[in-house]
Amino acid sequence: MLAPDGRYVTVGRNYDPTEQEINTFEADLSKRGLSGWLAIMEGNPWGRRLPSLMLVRPIAQPTADFAEAVKLCVMEIKKSRASLETE
Repeated sequence: MLAPDGRYVTVGRNYDPTEQEINTFEADLSKRGLSGWLAIMEGNPWGRRLPSLMLVRPIAQPTADFAEAVKLCVMEIKKSRASLETE
């Protein structure tokens, strides 16, 4: 799941989440005033090349732009990688 500010969390890591799981996840986010997108990340955030994200569906009616959230996500991944290189 990708948030409008670029944060992401893995849902259904070893399997595709069921519709029931997605609906429960969406209801929980809505109660907290959060939204985002169910997306597929291709690649590894810690691998050589940057991952790409493919939109599956909106979650809890996001008002932000998916493409902008992807840019923010990739920017944060780059920052995390750079901080590891300086340690």
